[in-house]
Amino acid sequence: MKFIKQKKLKNKVFCEIFGKHAVYAAIQNANRKHQKLYFTKNHRAALDSQTTKLIPEIKELQNIEMNKMFGTEKNHQGIVLKTSKIEQPSLQNIISNSKNKQSDVIIILDQVTDPINIGSIMRSCALFNCNTIIVSKDNAPDITGNMAKAASGALEVTNYITVVNLSRAINQLKKNDFWIYGFDSSSSKTNFEFNLPKKCVFVFGSEGKGLRNLTKKECDELIEIRIKSQKKFKIDSLNVSNACSIALFEYYKKNF
Repeated sequence: MKFIKQKKLKNKVFCEIFGKHAVYAAIQNANRKHQKLYFTKNHRAALDSQTTKLIPEIKELQNIEMNKMFGTEKNHQGIVLKTSKIEQPSLQNIISNSKNKQSDVIIILDQVTDPINIGSIMRSCALFNCNTIIVSKDNAPDITGNMAKAASGALEVTNYITVVNLSRAINQLKKNDFWIYGFDSSSSKTNFEFNLPKKCVFVFGSEGKGLRNLTKKECDELIEIRIKSQKKFKIDSLNVSNACSIALFEYYKKNF
């Protein structure tokens, strides 16, 4: 019984990150404590002494060994890092830090469950100066290797905060000078036909269901991103990560 408890604790503290960009970014993050690095010979030249001294155990594997341990090369790209998870700030920490900023933008995801999409959103956040994604504890995935790989290094600079109640989190942000914009195809307001305030929260729902009605009611405004549907081929909506990129770009070009 004691062994099982230790194993569970270990799983909570450490994770495996794979993919070239995700691993190299994680290695450079001073807030992580690295444990093991596995790689194939293709990465040997990139792993200089400055990099490898940060990791206590390093092992070069043949491709066949790597694939046996971690799946196909398409998945791991020949490199896997076992490292500590990043300690995430609380919502209150984010709100307190925002008080010293003239402008700030936060993403809220309402029941977006695909870790690949969330990783892609993290990448857009990193490129458009958004530091925080907020999700519901019961309706969003934990950070996984697939999410880190899709984020392509952005996991190291993007907060991923889980809250028990999204509506309560939205109201806390409202009380601290944030305006809440939900993205929904039913809105009559399209393509940012107004000046965005300095502090914004962009809320996106799942691709299938969109925003829940409860979440919509908490938004100050609903926005539709105008598109040209290809009805013949049933292409009638944006991937949530694409929609998020468009929204962040609109905010970025007006504020940075």
